[in-house]
Amino acid sequence: MKLSGNNFIKARDFILTNARMIERRLFQLHFENEGAEGVFHAVYAYRNSDGGFGHGMEPDTASPESQPLFSIMALETLDEIGYLNADLIQKDFMPYFESITTEAGGIPWMFKPKSTYPCEAHFKTVKEWAALSTTAPLLGILEKHGVDIPWMKKAEQFVWKEFERIKEKHIFCYLCVPRWLMFLKYTKNKIKAEKTINDLQNWIMADGVLCKDKSDANWGLYGKPHSLNYAPSPGSILYPIFSKDMINSDIKELINRQKNDGRWDTWYGISEGTKLEWAGIQTLWALKTLKNYNSIEK
Repeated sequence: MKLSGNNFIKARDFILTNARMIERRLFQLHFENEGAEGVFHAVYAYRNSDGGFGHGMEPDTASPESQPLFSIMALETLDEIGYLNADLIQKDFMPYFESITTEAGGIPWMFKPKSTYPCEAHFKTVKEWAALSTTAPLLGILEKHGVDIPWMKKAEQFVWKEFERIKEKHIFCYLCVPRWLMFLKYTKNKIKAEKTINDLQNWIMADGVLCKDKSDANWGLYGKPHSLNYAPSPGSILYPIFSKDMINSDIKELINRQKNDGRWDTWYGISEGTKLEWAGIQTLWALKTLKNYNSIEK
């Protein structure tokens, strides 16, 4: 099954009229052969003078303050578009990350907002200790781009300890797992990485992790992952653990979940505007995934 050309146009129009500039520029990059410079400038609009990224780069908060997660998201986006290099990472990103590194050697997931800007409740109760899902992707990106700095040694020790500590506790979070895989793909410790990837595969396929009930309204959203969340392309590390029937079934369901106005929706958002922003993020993800599986009509 493939997304029809007409429904692709609906999705395009939804993104271009409702999504953030980042998603619009990313759409043009992935589907209209535009260059990466526009994405770079859209990302840097969220950058603060301390080198971190804020301003609601995840639409669950309107706070302008720099957040570790948002700074990782910026780094990941620039990596996605091929805009990163060792000099840019060390000059524009590492001073901020080193300034927020904890005694444990890692960087926090989030900081509690110091402002009174609107935000989701989970921002107000966040634990500010070092986190695997921010430290691991940062290390992976550093390794990928050939950066070798003293910060990495203690950070890597922290990451391996965290893998051992949390085990399968956050395996349902398909936003976290790809960030772990960024590290596991590029770390020089291939023996430990292979074992950890094998553990992840077994935990994902355990009963109760994948949402197999396609009548569930939250199928594919936070806490209700499916195969495409873990394997958004046939080149994904986790792709081999899913059967072709499961992948094809989930592609069909993904296509069927498109709304009449072209969007793929979520339940996320603190306002009507941020709900549209989240829908723009989700719609771009759906289109990129369908493209990766050659599931959009020419």
